[in-house]
This record gives sequence, C-alpha cells and structure tokens, in this order.
Amino acid sequence: MSAVLTAAGFPEEQVRHRARIGEAAVFPALESYGTGLLGAAPAAHDPYDLLERARIVPPVFMPERLKKLIDLAREPLYTDVELDTVIGGFTSRLPLYVSAFGSTRVASRDLGEAAGRQAGRLGIPMVVGENVVPVNGYRASSGSGVSPLLGRIAAYTAAAGEEYGGVVVQQSTEDADAEVWNLVYSDPVSEPLLASGRLAFELKVGQGAKPGLGGLTVLGREAAGRVAEQYATDAVFGADTDAVLRISSPGTFTEEILRQQIRLMRNNFPRVKVWVKLHPGRDVALAAATAWAAGADSVTVDGAEGGTAWAPHAFLGQVGLPLGECLARIGPTGHCLLASGRMWEGGRATKALALGARAVGLGRAALLAVDEDADAGLVRLAESIALELRLLISSLGKYRANALDAEDVLLPSGAAVASRTG
Repeated sequence: MSAVLTAAGFPEEQVRHRARIGEAAVFPALESYGTGLLGAAPAAHDPYDLLERARIVPPVFMPERLKKLIDLAREPLYTDVELDTVIGGFTSRLPLYVSAFGSTRVASRDLGEAAGRQAGRLGIPMVVGENVVPVNGYRASSGSGVSPLLGRIAAYTAAAGEEYGGVVVQQSTEDADAEVWNLVYSDPVSEPLLASGRLAFELKVGQGAKPGLGGLTVLGREAAGRVAEQYATDAVFGADTDAVLRISSPGTFTEEILRQQIRLMRNNFPRVKVWVKLHPGRDVALAAATAWAAGADSVTVDGAEGGTAWAPHAFLGQVGLPLGECLARIGPTGHCLLASGRMWEGGRATKALALGARAVGLGRAALLAVDEDADAGLVRLAESIALELRLLISSLGKYRANALDAEDVLLPSGAAVASRTG
C-alpha cells in the first residue's frame, strides 16, 4: 500500500479497498456470508425513513373509547385491544407475518424450520421465499429426508391449529421453471393447508434489498455447477477463490403481464390465495392497484429498509423508496396491504398500520429471534410487539388494530398521505 497520497474528506479507504480487490468490493465482505443479515443504513442515520421520523399522536377526545366503555360497562384498558385480523385471506391472531427468507445460507434448514414451528404456534402467516427449490431441491436426494421448503411447511403445519395462520409459497422466474407451485399444489404435505384454506402462492415481482434486481447468493463452484441449468454465475470474487456469485432473473413485468400472471394463478390454482410481492418502486401505487384489480388477495410492499439476504452496497443505501414513502403513495385502501422493512418493535408497526398496512412482516427480526432461541425466541418477540401494539393502540382511544388511520400519525414536514382509494 502506498503512503504517498492522502485525501482528507474523501472516502480514501473505500477507494483503496476497491483498488485492492476489484469487483468483490461491490458486495459485503465474503466472510460475512451466511451469518450477516443485510439491510439499509441504521434507522437513526436514514433521513428518508418516514416511519422512524413520524410520531404517534393520541387525541384528547376519544369517542371510540366512550363506545368501548359503554360496551364493557367499565373503563377500557389496553388489555381490551383486539389484534386478530385477516391477512391475505387468512385469519391471524396478530397483525404480523413472517417474511420470506429465500435460499440464502442465513435461512438454514434448522432456522427456517424453527421459524415455521413458532409461526404456527403464534397463529400468524409464514412466507417461504423464492429459489429454495432450484437451489436446494424439492426433496432430499436420499429420498428419506425433506428439503428446506417441505421442512418449513411440515414444521408449520404440525405446530399450527386448524383456524389461524397459513403458509405462503413464493415463486420467481427460476421457480416457475422448476414448477414449484405445481409441485406444492399436488403434494400430500400441502393437503391439510389446502383443505383448511390456508395455503397461498405469492408472485414475487421484487424485493426491498435489491429493487429491480433478482436474487443474489454465493455458492461454491461445485454447487454452482449443479444449478448451472437454472442460474447464471459471475466470478466476481476472483479466480483464486471457490466462491462465485449466483445470479437470478428479476423477471419482466408490465401492467398487462402482471394482470395476466395473477389471472393465471387464480385459474391454475383455484384452492389457494393469491399474493403479490412488490419492490419499493416509484410506481408502487399503480402496481398495487393493478394487482388488486386483477384479483390479488394481498399485496406486500417490501420497503428499501428490508432485506435478509445478499445485496450490493450501492443498493442497501441508495436504491428504492423507503417503506413509509411507499405507504404514503399508496394511501388508504380497502384491500389487504402488507408492509415489511426494518420491523422489530410495536412503534414502527403501529405507524405502518395507521398508514394503511393490514399487517407487518418480520424478516431479520424473526431470524435473529429463532437464532437466539430456536424453541421460543420468535414467540417471545411477537408477544413483546403485541404488548406494545395494545399499549399504543389503546393510547389512541381505539381497540382494534384495523381501526387505526392516518390521523393517528404525525408525518415529518412535507410528507403527505395519498388520498387515493381503491
């Protein structure tokens, strides 16, 4: 390393790092793959995060509290707040769901199944991410075990009751080539969920960590060779390492393509609910309205703060609308809108619900919780969020999660909620 030049006020070390290792510097350190949960800049340092800058604003006069008082014949308490709701056609005990983890190593079989078991116990929906089957296979090669996909579904079903929650299986371009939905739809493992109306398929249009970009994972060269027919690879980490970047296609969508995809889902899989996941694009309001008009049961918006997987540095801090901005652009709607991105506590969740979300997704928070305690970590996390939700919703003089609206939140100066409905 040369010590001749310095550049005060310029990111000198980052430039030198790129000069040393080249293309690999575009991504986080390879050593952190499989253990690091990536996302946008910390909330305190993100000036565009409307949800963090917004405040929950209780009124003085509370007519809904008076109605509850009359109904109960006593003064209502926070314990009287009801949090059960309907999420994408599923009855859920809480306005929470477990977001997709995908096929990356951080969502190993053990963690994925632990999350499934606990989500089932909680009675909240769980989304199984894309690319799990093309990367890991649908069934174990020995025929005696199960793949991560089937393992997560089986773990969830075994722990869940017959009334609450549901499983959502994502599909992307490569998953479609592997006929993931066809396999799941006809598999005996899915029959209990189908019979009780608790299986959904989610069309993945995009993701918060990499808007407009497909999934990216790191594989060894041997593993990359096994999936060469489904995926392209790029040796960005250099010829002297075993690691290669596995590239997924983000898929191509227009309004008409999205409408036709949803109609095909409804026609080909009439026993499942239809979900759509959007990345935080600038036309997110139009995309959501298009999906609902075509018959989607639920639309998930993954804000730029979201992400559990592998993404280039440039995307994590500079690409996509923050979740609060997405919610503000979509505005009030009678449809099921789900929101994910940096969710881990009740305050942020309450603001998202007030801005139009039906429920919020736990991604990195869910993985960290099951990593902390594979038996009850996610259950305890959800219970803590539920308590905060009850406290905050009660402070607003309301007693159901879906009673919140935009007047309950003070947005930063200059921000506004869209008035569009539909």
